[in-house]
Formats: sequence, C-alpha cells, structure tokens
Amino acid sequence: MKPGTRAFWRPEVLKVLVRSLLLGAWLLACGPGAWAADALVHYTSAEMLREEAVGFRPLAAVADETALPGRWSKVTLPLVIPKPAASGGGKPPVTTTWLRIRLDELQGRPTPTHFYLIRWLAAGQIAVYADGRLRYRSTGSPVWNLFNHPALLLPLNLTADSPPPRTLLIRLDSLPSPEAAISSFYAGDSDSLIEMAGKRDWLAYQLPFMCSAAFLAVGLFSLAVWVVRRQPASLYLFAIALLSATRRWHFQLGPEKLIVSDAWFIWLTLSALMWQSLITHYFLQFLHGRVMPWLSRVMLGMAVAFSVVTLPFAAVVPSLLALRPYAHLLLIATGTVVLVMGLWHSWRSRSLDAKMLSIAFLLNYVFGVYDWARLKYVLDLESYYLTPYAAMVLFAVFVVIMFRQYVGALASIEQLNSGLEESLKNRETELAASYQKLREVEHRETLSQERQRLTQDMHDGLGSSLVSALRVVEGGRLSEADVAEVLKGCIDDLKLTIDSMEPVEADLLLLLATLRFRLGPRLAGAGVSLRWEVSDVPPLDWLDPRNALHILRILQEAFTNTLKHTRATQIRVMTGAEDGYVSVIIADNGGGFSVDEAMAGGGKGLANQQRRAQAIGAEIVVSSTGAGTVLTLRLPEKRQGISGTD
Repeated sequence: MKPGTRAFWRPEVLKVLVRSLLLGAWLLACGPGAWAADALVHYTSAEMLREEAVGFRPLAAVADETALPGRWSKVTLPLVIPKPAASGGGKPPVTTTWLRIRLDELQGRPTPTHFYLIRWLAAGQIAVYADGRLRYRSTGSPVWNLFNHPALLLPLNLTADSPPPRTLLIRLDSLPSPEAAISSFYAGDSDSLIEMAGKRDWLAYQLPFMCSAAFLAVGLFSLAVWVVRRQPASLYLFAIALLSATRRWHFQLGPEKLIVSDAWFIWLTLSALMWQSLITHYFLQFLHGRVMPWLSRVMLGMAVAFSVVTLPFAAVVPSLLALRPYAHLLLIATGTVVLVMGLWHSWRSRSLDAKMLSIAFLLNYVFGVYDWARLKYVLDLESYYLTPYAAMVLFAVFVVIMFRQYVGALASIEQLNSGLEESLKNRETELAASYQKLREVEHRETLSQERQRLTQDMHDGLGSSLVSALRVVEGGRLSEADVAEVLKGCIDDLKLTIDSMEPVEADLLLLLATLRFRLGPRLAGAGVSLRWEVSDVPPLDWLDPRNALHILRILQEAFTNTLKHTRATQIRVMTGAEDGYVSVIIADNGGGFSVDEAMAGGGKGLANQQRRAQAIGAEIVVSSTGAGTVLTLRLPEKRQGISGTD
C-alpha cells in the first residue's frame, strides 16, 4: 500500500465510518415514525371505492362521496391496488381508486394541521378533496409521477382559525401496468409534521441530490483532464458520473413537467442503466488488467441492441411501461455478469482500485435489486429507496481512486525526478570537467591568436613605420621635426594596438571614445578642432579585439589624411543607424581632393581602408568637394560567415 493512502485505513477512521453507517441504517430503518410525536396521528386504514373507465377523466372541483358509484370497503394502508380486468377496447382501462378517511382525531385542535402522505405510486395522477372540495392535484405526467415517487404535504386548515376538515377523499387514477400503490399517512400539528417531512425529504432526496451533483462535477472535471491528458480512467469516470445522474434524475427533481416526452424519459433511464453497467465493466478491466474481449463485445452488442429496440419512435407509453419489468430483468442479468466477473478478476489482481470499484458496484447491485423488489411490492412500500444512495457510494469510491492515482502519479514523478537529479549531477560533473578542459584549450588558442595578431600588427604597422623612418634618417633626407612626426605616428600605432585589446563589450561608442582620447591632443596641437556629435547606436555583437583594431586603423587613416593632405581647421565625428547598419561619419572642412584620381594613382591610404573594411564586412563611402571631405564607414549590426584578416 502506498504511503499516501494509509490514512484512509487507520482504526480511528474506520470507527468513524462504521458509526456513520450504523446511524444511517438506524435512520433508514426507523422511517418517519422516528419523528412522530403525540401531536401527530398515523392513519393506517381507510375506506376504498374503485371504478374503471377508458382513459383518464377530468378532475372535478367538488366531489360528493355519496354520489360515487359502488360500495365502500375497509382497507389497510399501505395498499397495493390490484390490476383491473383486461378490456376489449383499444385503450387500456384506467382505474380510479377513491380512499375516504375520517379525521375525527383532529377535531377541536387549536393549532393548524397538515396532511402528509409518505408515498404514492401510480402511472397516473392523484387528487385530494377536503370536505368535498379539491385541495390538491398532481401536475406531473403519469410516467413522471410513477418514477418520481413523490410525497405529499399540504395544509388542512384554510386559515389559521378555521377548523380542520372532517373527511378526506383521495382520488388515484392509474394505468393497469404497473400496479398502483399508496402508503399510510400522517395528520396533525403543522410544525411537527413539517419537521418530519423535511427530515425525510433531506434524507431521501436532498442528500442524494447533493452527492449526485458533486459526483457529476467530479465527472466534468475528469472530462477536462481527459481532454488535456487523454487518460482513460478520467473518461470512464466522466461517463459513469453522467450515466448515473441520467439514470437517477427522477429522484433529484420535483414534480414539475418533464423536459422530454414520457416515452423518451423511460428510454433514457433504462438505457443509461444498461450503458452504466457496460462502462463499469470496461473500467474494471482497465483497473485489474484482465481484458475479456469476447465478453466485452457481447455486452456492447447487447447494450446497442437494447437501446435500439427500446427506442420510442413507434412505441407508446403503455407498451413501454409493460416492457419495463422485462427490461429490469435483463438489466439485473447484465449487472450480475459484470459483478461476478469484476469481483473475480479484481480479487485475483493486486489492484486496490479495482477491488474498491467492485465493492461499490456490488452495493449498487444490491441497492438496485432491493428497489426492484420494492417496486414489485415484495418489501415495505414506505421505506427508503436505496438506489439514490448508490451515487454516494460511487462518488466516494471515485474520489478515493482519483486521490490514489494522484498520489501515485506524484510518487512516480518524485522517483523520476530523483533519478533525473542524480543523472543530472553526474552529467554536470562530466560537463564541468569537459568545460574546464575546453577553457584551457580555448585559453591557449586565444593566447596564440593574440600573439600572432600582435606580431602581424607590429610588423605591418609599427615595424613598417620604424623601418621606413630608419631608412630615411640614414639617408639624411628628414629634419628633426619630420623624424619627430614619424615617431609620433609610430607611437599612435602602438597605442591603437594596445587600445584594441581593451574589452569594449560590443559598444562602438566606447571604442570611438578611446580613439578620441588618443588622437584629441594631436589634433589640438595641429590647430584642428574636433566636434563630437555621436548618438546612441545598437551594439555590435561581433566587435572583438581583432575587428576593433580594423575600425581604429580605418578611422586613424582618415584623421591622418585630413592632417596631411587638407588644410582643414575642423573635423566632425558623427554616428547613426539605418537599415541594419551603423554608420561612423568623419567630415572635415578642408579643400578636398579627387577621389577617383586618388584611387587611380595607387594611393595606399584608401586602398588599406577598403581592405580593412572588407575584412569586417563593412563599407566605405568617400566623397570630397571644395567644401570638404566626408568619409562614411557603414558597419553591419549582425555579421555572419566573415572572419577578419590583416
């Protein structure tokens, strides 16, 4: 047994359950007499008069007991009214049974009085006359009145100070099948009788109704679970809850008119019971794991045939009522097969859920046979029907099954999570070791690449400038000022190389600020003012030290060209972003030059700039007029499949 379910089987819990069952059994066994007080009179006898007619006759507002045909005979209540003799007409005979009760014990009572009839059974209607005047008439259809088993509670005093009637006449009109019956009744103090009727109504109708409603709500929840998770158990639970509510809806509604015809109502209740047995059979197979395909196919065929044969398209209500006892026998036989096979396989299996459902179905089966015997008037007419309480048993069992499956699912998930956690720890250890090795390899590779890059930059940049300066100095062709200028350029190259190694976090503006810091003093010393008009631009994810050096060299070349070849007094640096590119614009107010001639003359400055731009996937656009020169460096925001080379 799983730990989550042990609480249900502790001794103290079982004691509470046993005491509750014993209390309920005592209440059911005592019946309404348990609440009867001295203020109430229990009438167990009456006078009866019967007459027969073809079809139901209209009710009169006044009934004169002396004008009724026939002789009154004394009968004992409860009373089962015998079937009338068969008639040769086309319509079945309708028996009108009159019951006369003298209320001598109620005369002279100062308190208001009520009349309470525990139950009447008839495929027909009932009317109550007080001193010959109509006081009550049933409103339901004949079939609804037969299935609903209604009680009857009505006041006997017309006003608070009026005396109770001396004589009650009860008129009961019924079809010949099934036999009609009427219980004993109570009369007396209104408060006591209303309390007694209310308690019986709560036990017989309200409590089962609340449990059926809760069961149906759980079924709807299970349907939602099945829609999301496709769990067969949830679909079975929903089907049984819906069929259970359909099978017993006449226990849970008042005496109002049906929303469907009488014929369809009979078909729905009988078919729902057949299909409930079938679905229970499939659910038991699912729980105990012993599949019986041949039996399942036979029962499915019987359920389909039963539902089709009893369809009320051509049948009429009397024929359906006559068919009802045989349908009950077939349903009892089907339930017996499901019960025997379910109990046998559930007890052979290790499924506690299957055993609980089998026991619940056993109780439902016993309750159903008990109520069937009561409908045959084998048992007491006035005792409680047990079928409505079947929904309570099913509801309790299904809640336990759902709880056990929920706890079992949680335990499985916890076990799975524990295994996954252990596997994850082992995998994390392996990954950490692999990651450490990769970091070491990557670190060595990065150092090697940086070494190569610095070597190449020193060779192409600073080294080339120093070699050129050395040759010129050795040739005696430069003055000290020119040599100083060359050395300044070499120092700028060295600083740019160092600056390119600083992390810029994909921030182009930070890289430009570094350039401004390095070249600002040199521009100021040359008498050139620098206007910094940059704006925020998107980050460049590909901006690593190698690519940063390309950008710095391109912009350095632009500043150097301005200082060497133009007479500019002002340089403007601007940024912008458009169409997936980030632009860096260098503009001066010098005399300008011919871009085409510069490119055709083999100038290395523009060529080097173009080469570096292509290496990082960028573009350079140079325009020059007499008013100045503008260089635009367009850098892509996202770059794929391009690796920079020097």
